[in-house]
Amino acid sequence: MATKRQTEITKALRNLTPMIPFNEAEDVKRLAAQPHMRSLSAPVSVWLSLVAHIRHVHTDYDELMDDGYDRDAARHFVMDDINAVLERWQATRLLDGAETDASLPDPVERDDRDANRPDRSTVRGAGRGRSRRT
Repeated sequence: MATKRQTEITKALRNLTPMIPFNEAEDVKRLAAQPHMRSLSAPVSVWLSLVAHIRHVHTDYDELMDDGYDRDAARHFVMDDINAVLERWQATRLLDGAETDASLPDPVERDDRDANRPDRSTVRGAGRGRSRRT
């Protein structure tokens, strides 16, 4: 039986991205339910978790960070890719670039990102080959 918080997270995710694939939804819900996200409302924790999941799984963000780009620059370069995934999942909201508030918790922490994220080689193929919007 799901807790009230889990039910709120599931509802918020379903309202935000009605076409998110089941396995991706489970990953986002797991991120949103982490203890350090509990001080946030379910919709806020779902949004932050969704964007972080897409950033780390469906974009070149981690490679940009490994290549020495700072966090803000790397996030800028992958924003269109994140929005493309959000559009594909029929999200009711897109990333606008003004949402880089460092005071908000990051659901995916850089130190343990590889241990908690699915194998990128199987997930990322769908996003390759599209052109970037200008």
